[in-house]
Amino acid sequence: MTAAPVDCFDAALAGAPTLLISRDGTVLPTAVARWHAAAGGEDKWLLDRCVGPTVDLGCGPGRLVAALAIRGIPVLGVDTARRAVRMCQSRGNAVLHRDLFTELPAEGWWHHVLLADGNIGIAGDPVALLRRCAALVRPGGTVLVETVSDAEAPTAGLWRGLARLHHAASGAPAGPWFRWAVIGLAALVALAADVGLRAVDQHRGQRWFVELRRGVS
Repeated sequence: MTAAPVDCFDAALAGAPTLLISRDGTVLPTAVARWHAAAGGEDKWLLDRCVGPTVDLGCGPGRLVAALAIRGIPVLGVDTARRAVRMCQSRGNAVLHRDLFTELPAEGWWHHVLLADGNIGIAGDPVALLRRCAALVRPGGTVLVETVSDAEAPTAGLWRGLARLHHAASGAPAGPWFRWAVIGLAALVALAADVGLRAVDQHRGQRWFVELRRGVS
């Protein structure tokens, strides 16, 4: 299992207005514009629940990594995109240029894993991704996931397929095709239970989040 190609989000990371579009032409929910902003607003729900060492998977430019570091939380960002890693490093943050499905530091020791800004879609396989997160956190640790609202959720709660970025103004492709997924809250909670992660809290506002806890064996 591998994450998306390293250059698939380069246009968005460079600041170009983009849309994420599936192979059948559907515009998929995405938060690329938020990547360049400082943490704030509903991010607080996620940040407040990170009270111990945290790993942010698909950290992008590192806005949440930076916010947690300011709070004094030990935090590590992980991303496959070189541009994202450089941007995160430029903020003085700890970050690894690595595929999250390869070996990471302190596996099974992290208190929290973050999958924010739509990163539950990484690799197009939420089950494999949640299983990986469960392996990264310690027993009793949590995985904090941003999902989509009921209105945005696909039929049956889960869409998997190929997608790529397109320039918002021209509609021209802005990168290669890659595997992605979109999942609604109910479907996410059910899949998480299958890999030993139990939903213990959720937030429904303009953005939707769920907190998943790994069982203590």
